Amino acid sequence: MKKFRPNVMLVALAMAGAGLTAGALQAHANTLDEIMKQKVLRVAIDLNAPPYGMKDDALKPVGSDVETAQLIADGLGVKLELVPTTQANRIPFLLTNKADVVISSLSMTDQRKKVVDFTIPYAAIQSVIAAPKDMAIKQMSDLAGKTVVTARGTTNDNNVTRLAPPGTNVVRFENDATAITAITSGQASIFSTAPSIIAALNKKDPSKALDIKIVMATALMGFGVAKENTALKHKLDTLIRKDLKSGEFNRIFKKYHGADLPEEVVAEGN
Repeated sequence: MKKFRPNVMLVALAMAGAGLTAGALQAHANTLDEIMKQKVLRVAIDLNAPPYGMKDDALKPVGSDVETAQLIADGLGVKLELVPTTQANRIPFLLTNKADVVISSLSMTDQRKKVVDFTIPYAAIQSVIAAPKDMAIKQMSDLAGKTVVTARGTTNDNNVTRLAPPGTNVVRFENDATAITAITSGQASIFSTAPSIIAALNKKDPSKALDIKIVMATALMGFGVAKENTALKHKLDTLIRKDLKSGEFNRIFKKYHGADLPEEVVAEGN
């Protein structure tokens, strides 16, 4: 299969936003043929974004995206190689050939579609504002003059930046784990994140429990694939449909998130 390079202008814009230089544009993404020949699928996952990616007490990678990646590698008949990344570097890792696919709670936004292709949805994620139960927050305008923490480069970061009123102090951390530490240590009490992360935080430290105050958006999640890597995208679409139809993706999602996949995602398997 012919090798390709991503659209240089779009890649440069994406990487500039991530603080990377144009010198990293020399890499190309592995094709399906190359992956099958090497018998390895390299998947970028943020292991500091529970319950999507994390480490257990034995420091073994676990989470819904970790199990999803393993299921896909098994479907291809290749070995899974996890590539730990941060949420801000998920797409740059793909564009610089550090990974073949991104499976890391990556919501399918118009901005991201300019630089990467997405498979059909495999899950969905909400973007919310959470705060202590006794804090009077009912709408975005109530955030004026308050500090909100979030993980840099995520949909939650984009949403709170776009929707928060002037005077909101948005503090960005490198990942959800460090943002959670800011909450549990008392540095902040308002969190722009996903419901599953709030559930994990509340379970870990009930004394710092947060309530979901505002749902900013609901977004579908897909696997990120390099532009023009058509054969790989089509193969992944086929595997996703199979695992949605069999119920495997729903089993994984419910195991870690405590709820079934939305019907609009399940319908992709039909």
